[in-house]
Amino acid sequence: MTYAAAVAERRFEAKLWKYDGDAPWHFVTVPVELADDIEAATEPKPFGSVRVRARIGVTTWETSLFPDKRSGSYVLPVKRSIRDAESIADGAVVPVHLDLVTEAHGE
Repeated sequence: MTYAAAVAERRFEAKLWKYDGDAPWHFVTVPVELADDIEAATEPKPFGSVRVRARIGVTTWETSLFPDKRSGSYVLPVKRSIRDAESIADGAVVPVHLDLVTEAHGE
């Protein structure tokens, strides 16, 4: 049996921003110092993504962080359902909790 295990929560505050492109994605950027820690603690998946369990306010979801060349860090996508549940809009500074998710194996 395989299950996902969370390890070492990271906490930070970051501004919610909207991607400047055709798709209406919203993100928060992980602080660079945490990005270095995350990179050292994980084995990236395709496209350099890192599986996480994220929480903003009382809303928790599983997603991936994606590398961002512009910032030299990772970005966390924040779906509309999360933004609506937490009443957050572009430019809001939000407290973020991240748990890195690793594959663990059990019997």
